[in-house]
Parts: sequence; C-alpha cells; structure tokens
Amino acid sequence: MKKIVLSTLVLSSLAFAQEALDVEQIKTQIAEKKAQKKEIEANIATLKSQLPKNTEFITHTELGYIKTDGNTKTETFNLDANAKKQWDANSLAIMIDAQYAKNEGFETKNRYTVEANYAYDFTSRFSFDYLAGYKDDKFSGYNYRAYTGPGAKYKMIDASAHKLSIQGNILYSRDSQEDEHYTANATQILYPNPDKLVADPSKTVAGDIESYTSYRAKLVYDWKILESLKFGQDISFRSAFEEGENYFVISKTALTSKLTDILSAGMSYKVDYTNLPAEGKKHADETFTLNLIIDY
Repeated sequence: MKKIVLSTLVLSSLAFAQEALDVEQIKTQIAEKKAQKKEIEANIATLKSQLPKNTEFITHTELGYIKTDGNTKTETFNLDANAKKQWDANSLAIMIDAQYAKNEGFETKNRYTVEANYAYDFTSRFSFDYLAGYKDDKFSGYNYRAYTGPGAKYKMIDASAHKLSIQGNILYSRDSQEDEHYTANATQILYPNPDKLVADPSKTVAGDIESYTSYRAKLVYDWKILESLKFGQDISFRSAFEEGENYFVISKTALTSKLTDILSAGMSYKVDYTNLPAEGKKHADETFTLNLIIDY
C-alpha cells in the first residue's frame, strides 16, 4: 500500500513539474514572438521610409450648384478645388476658388482666385515655399489683384487628430482698379447695370494700377473630430508694408462628413474682407455653401 501511495506521489510530482515546464516554455515563446513582431514592425517602418514619395496628383474638389426656374430664375455655382503633386522633398500645390451667381439673367457674383505654391521640405515640419496668386472679381471694383513672393511654412502640430501649420510670405503685389463710368448727370454705373444706364465718356475716370510690397500670414488648422467628421479653419492676412490700412483678410470655416472613401458632404462659411474697398463697394463678401466633396 505504501508503495502505491509513494508511486502516485512521484507521478503527480513529475506531472506538475512537466506542466510548470510547459508554462515556462509558452511564456518564453510568447516573449520571442513579441520580439520578432517588434523587429518586423521596425523593418516595415524602415522600408516605408525608403519608398519614394507619392508622385501622383492628389485632388480635393468641393462642388455646389443650385438652379431655379419659374417664379424666380436663379443660378448659383461654387467650386473650391486643390491639387498637389509631391516628388522627393519638392511639392507643387494649386488652388482654385470660384463662385458664380445669376438672378433673373443678371450676374450677382462672378469671382475666382487661383494660387500656385511650390515648397521644398528641409525637414518633416519646416519648408521653404514660393507663392503666386491671382484674383478676379467683377463686383470688387478691380480688374485683378496679383501677388507673388517667397516664404516659409512650419507645421506646429502634426498629430493624428490635430494639425496646425503657419505660413508667411514677402510679396510683390499689383492691384488694377476698374475704370469708373458715370452718366451725364454724374450717376455711377455699376456692373452688371440692370437699369441699362448710358455712360458719358467725358466723365469716365481711369482706374489706377498700384504696385507695392506686402506680406501675407496664413494659418491652417484641421481637427479630426471623429473618423468620418472633420473641422477645418483657414485664415490669411495680407497687408501692404507702407500703407498698413491696405489689408485683406480671407477666412474659411468648414465641416466635412465622410460618406465613402472618395465622397464627402460638407458645408463652409467664407469671408473675404477688404479694408479699403473701391468706391461704392462693401468691405466684406460672405459666402455660405453646401457642397459635394470629391477626394481622389
């Protein structure tokens, strides 16, 4: 009987020892696999860093269009498009912002802005850039406004949920004012002239062309609220060096909701402020839009 008990105890001890040994082996294997995983992840990150940067155009297009017919005849069109091409440390970005509207056959808005921005990345956060811009607005009193010059851009925050960048440029600016037309009784004729007023050539005042040195500061903030919901704020301030009252502020506040990998729905509120508007023009031009957004 004692031999049987003793044998049972010995077998139990051996089984327990074997089980403990198996647990230790499993723990060792888990540790080895974790180490292998970290090594694989490090190798993947190294390989990704060696891949050439994207050389295709990345586009972001916001479209809005409304047309009514019947008791009222209106047509409204909005386009806000961006395209960017990256190669190595270089990148070229092109922006087009345009609005057009008609009411009863007469234009009530006709404006567009085009900007091209070349950048060279010194680091992942800091880059040199060169900006060229052109703005045409038939209701502003100007034939065009153009500006160009070098600058720098810095990414202050570059996280998954929040991104904040600042940009500054020294610019050569050129503003061409429209000629002012008046009737024989000195009533100013403004575009689009729905009353069909007749101008008196003798009272026409030629528009000036003003060239000056200016600067522009721009801030861009993006907040990824949810995986499919994003808030964005862009604001820029451009001013002449010598005449500080001659400045312009452009702001865009937007909220976009992702529908698919390519399509999104969004709404935006834009303010275009001119501190010294042309004669008979208002300081601010405000636009609220609902858009279909295409990212490709």
